[in-house]
Amino acid sequence: MQTDAVMQELQANTLLSGLSQAQAARLVPFANEVQIGAGDVLFQQGQAADVFYVVRSGSIQVGVPAINGPGVEVQTLGPHDVLGWSWLIPPYKWAFEAKSLTRSTLLRFDGKAILQECERDPALGYALMKLFAALMSVRLQAARLRMMECWAPPGWA
Repeated sequence: MQTDAVMQELQANTLLSGLSQAQAARLVPFANEVQIGAGDVLFQQGQAADVFYVVRSGSIQVGVPAINGPGVEVQTLGPHDVLGWSWLIPPYKWAFEAKSLTRSTLLRFDGKAILQECERDPALGYALMKLFAALMSVRLQAARLRMMECWAPPGWA
């Protein structure tokens, strides 16, 4: 994938558009494009997490598995949305699960390599931590609200 296309994606209404141009450029070598089919699972809760994604096209469902029965859909992500923060926080295990609802194209970023860049450049690490902390907050709030909707007992106020 061409460097210019990755930079455009990083600057197009994504969480990562909050990076400076120089910081975004540091991520480009660690990106590759992947295509997945409808119904394909990107990751499951508890699996090792060492990547994150930017959705280029398609629709990705983020959910929480249930002990019994179907899981709970937390959010549906589309173009320019960022998927995955577990690569950044020990123990580096996925907190949610994700599957494609449609044929989708994503940019996959090598989280391990980016963490090494962050060790070399703490300013980059801090910038990414701030952006991904905001993503964590949004995703966890969406999960909490959705679980309350799904699991509230009848008559509960």
